[in-house]
Amino acid sequence: MLELDLQNACSSPVPDEAKFREWCAKGLSPRSADSELTIRLVDEAEGRELNRTWREKDYATNVLSFPADIPDGLLDIPLLGDLVICTAVVEREALEQGKPVEAHWAHLVIHGCLHLLGFDHIEDDEAEEMEALERTLLAQLGHSDPYADDELSGEEPEQPSKDHE
Repeated sequence: MLELDLQNACSSPVPDEAKFREWCAKGLSPRSADSELTIRLVDEAEGRELNRTWREKDYATNVLSFPADIPDGLLDIPLLGDLVICTAVVEREALEQGKPVEAHWAHLVIHGCLHLLGFDHIEDDEAEEMEALERTLLAQLGHSDPYADDELSGEEPEQPSKDHE
């Protein structure tokens, strides 16, 4: 069962909670156990402050992942952690990349959920595994490959974010 705390701290239009639940369920599908997470939707000021505080980057990024740091055996709860998504960055990136906004939302939620499960994209082989899983999960939702344009141009795929490490 998925326990989702969706916090909307901005005035931008955002997808409804049912969409977030669908995307989280898909992104967490590699995990068979119950899952609990928070998604906080923020404006650029809060996104920038969080990115500066946790990553020492002075700009708002699209998604930050904060995995729960619960010592093994201390608590038996399904808490995975928190995602912080900057709505203005999501909208701007979708426009710049020529992608449907809903598809970009789905990608970023899935990407963040995979980080909460321990997936990463620092090393090339890890990035390939994570991107392949993202492609598969997004295709199951009817969305196209978010990295296709990067590969056609011969460029390295741009990660949705350099999440909190």
